[in-house]
Amino acid sequence: MILRRSLVLFIFLASWLQGAAVTAVESLKPLVLGQSAVLSGPAQNLGLEMRAGLLAAFSLINDNGGIKDREVVLLSRDDGYEPDKAVRNTKELIYDDHVFALIGAVGTPTAKAVVPIVNEARIPFFGPFTGAEILRSPFQPYIINVRASYYEELEKLASYLIDGKKFRRIACFYQNDSYGYDGLRGIEIALAKRGMQLVSQGGYERNTVAVMGALQDIYEAKPEVVVLVGAYAACAEFIKLSKIKVGGDITFCNISFVGTESLRGALGGYGRDVVVSQVVPSPDDNDIELIREYKRAMAKYQHDSPISFTSLEGYIGGKLFGEIARAVEGELTREKFITTMEEVSRFDLGGLVLRFSPKDHQGMDNIYLTRIYPAVRKLEAGE
Repeated sequence: MILRRSLVLFIFLASWLQGAAVTAVESLKPLVLGQSAVLSGPAQNLGLEMRAGLLAAFSLINDNGGIKDREVVLLSRDDGYEPDKAVRNTKELIYDDHVFALIGAVGTPTAKAVVPIVNEARIPFFGPFTGAEILRSPFQPYIINVRASYYEELEKLASYLIDGKKFRRIACFYQNDSYGYDGLRGIEIALAKRGMQLVSQGGYERNTVAVMGALQDIYEAKPEVVVLVGAYAACAEFIKLSKIKVGGDITFCNISFVGTESLRGALGGYGRDVVVSQVVPSPDDNDIELIREYKRAMAKYQHDSPISFTSLEGYIGGKLFGEIARAVEGELTREKFITTMEEVSRFDLGGLVLRFSPKDHQGMDNIYLTRIYPAVRKLEAGE
């Protein structure tokens, strides 16, 4: 009888230890995140830089013990800035690769296409590189924005152009898709608040630089200012052709998605005095602890990638993800990740504070104005 009891106890202990070992191994599995972004084509710098910032943040996290002793792994798939490819990538990342969350998506048209998939799968869609209103209104619990919206950027630009500089004749150059239409709507709202309307507008097709039609449509009305809502290649082409073919003292203003450093590079000598609104601090602002950390991490882990507003935004997203995940008590699940973010509410990343609540999943509302002069610098009051 004693022998039988001992055998039963041995079997129970062996089973328990085996289960504990399996649980331990499971808990040490990598924490896999998925990214569908533009990694090729005319807008590729946006996705490549966003990815570089994320990888720098995750490499630093992993070198400091990971998240709950789990290594963070980023799986990136190229969607070429095309919605159908983004849909395919997103489904594969969720259902084939079983990622914990989606992070660092790039672009409004691609985000718009995958939001229904995200909501159905109940998976966090974290830190997308877009200020689209569809990711903010109506509120959707699985969408977590780091940056301010395009509407906020365009209100800031309108305040600068109209309230500050007293311009009255404003036109809009935009991409013919949900991104461009969102920006077009944003500047129209900002102008309407001031009793104004656009004097003209013109669009171009995504992933092209076919801007001549827009050029003709816009300059028939002789605008003083052109607000541009596009990616860097097309915006650079429009500005260069404007200066060559139209001339005159025209002010050009872009929103953050353009990719400031890529725009500056594409413009060359034609970039002087072009204004760009930003949603993260300048990567040259070494007074901010976060910026110093970002630069060290990029130098160590992503030294072939540029220091830029875009890679900084990626780094902020990656670091924030790590801060939230570490704050989760017990098992890390998608639901607990979101709940913890809402309950902790305030995250100081080192001089840059982001805030969340159960009905507000946008961490920042900061807008900064910069000028390509020819180096990118902060726009000072009165300029």
